[in-house]
Amino acid sequence: MSLPKRRHSHTRGAKRRTHWKLNKPNLTNCPNCSQKKLSHHVCPHCGHYDGRRVILESKLKS
Repeated sequence: MSLPKRRHSHTRGAKRRTHWKLNKPNLTNCPNCSQKKLSHHVCPHCGHYDGRRVILESKLKS
């Protein structure tokens, strides 16, 4: 395995790490209960997805 010939500066390492940031998730409103939910996911509050109930109410409580 090759080794670097010279030491990299702190600035050069920081430039490489500038893209290591976290992004906030894109939340949308559920059309059924108007609570915030992730796009293309089942609503954790009411259990609806794409206009139909996917998860029963009893499964959401536990």
